[in-house]
This record gives sequence, C-alpha cells and structure tokens, in this order.
Amino acid sequence: MSYDPEIANRVLAGLRPFPVAVTTVDGGVANGLVSLSAGSASIIPEAPRATISLTKYNKTHDMVLNSGVFVMHMLSAEADQLDKSLEILMTLGGSSGRDGDKISMLRTGTGETGAPILLDAHSYVEARVIGTLDVEESSIFVGDVVASEILNDGQRLRIGEAWGKLPAEWIAQYDANHHPQLENARARRFGEKA
Repeated sequence: MSYDPEIANRVLAGLRPFPVAVTTVDGGVANGLVSLSAGSASIIPEAPRATISLTKYNKTHDMVLNSGVFVMHMLSAEADQLDKSLEILMTLGGSSGRDGDKISMLRTGTGETGAPILLDAHSYVEARVIGTLDVEESSIFVGDVVASEILNDGQRLRIGEAWGKLPAEWIAQYDANHHPQLENARARRFGEKA
C-alpha cells in the first residue's frame, strides 16, 4: 500500500459532485458561499441532519460559528433554471463577503432561523448547529434540519456541468481568489507559510 495524493484526490473528488450554496445570518448581516463539502449527517429519517465543511478563511465560517445557523441549497440543472443556478454560483463563489454584500444581489426569502433562503435554488435544508469539529484549516458543522423545501423540481446541478458553462474570465478570477484561501489553509494545517 502506498500514499499518492493525486490518487487520493481523484477518489475524494468523486464524493463531491454537487456544488452547494451555503447561506447564514449573524447579527443581522447575511452572507454565503459555495462549497463542495456538504451532505447528510443522520440515518434517522424522522430527524435529518446536514453537515457542511467551511474553511476558516471564509467570513461565512465565522458567521456560522457565531450564529449557529446555516442553509444548504442545491442548485438546479434544469434548462429553465440553469442561468439562475450559475448566477448563484458566480455571485456566492466569486468574491468574499468581506468585500461587500453578496446576498442582496440574489432573490431571497427569510428562513425559520432568519437566514436567507435562495428562492432560485433547486432545494434547501435549513439547520441549527448541534456540533462543530475543528479540523485545523476548516470546521465541520452538523445541524438539525428545522426547515426544508424543493423550490424547483428536476435534476440537481453537478459541479462538472456547472464548471463547463461558467465564463472563462470568471474561472480565472475564481482561481486568483482561491489562491489566498489555499495558502491560509496550508498555513493552518502545516503551521508555516506554504
């Protein structure tokens, strides 16, 4: 047996096919981001839980940590919803909440916890955090689902499909914005500037 990070990343990437838009509210301020690290956290059908992993570099991380609430949204792949899904992905994934309000650019409602619901998403689950695991560069949040809805039925958007439809200039900007986040994560994990 051997360790090859390329092989490990290929295996793990297959576990994250869906981009998830995460929103939250803290002290009356709303924010959000796009993550590939989210999922179900309970086997009890009558008591569902959701999990998200957020890097500590992101403002949304600190807001979920402080407020204890988040909404996990799936995006739609349906032809009549795809443009809205890409708009959500580019708005929440294209810049930091530290640079200004991203949520007001999207069509939203207010959830049970006060967190914003993205009305053009495919579906969502809203949760109250019941446990947090600190994993150096990230925190994994587990929440009891308090509300959920399918807003636009049909297929959910996969990251490969989304990435293939995003403008090249947006992808270049995303890559540039992602670099400091990656450096921050390496410094937190390895204890030095990577």
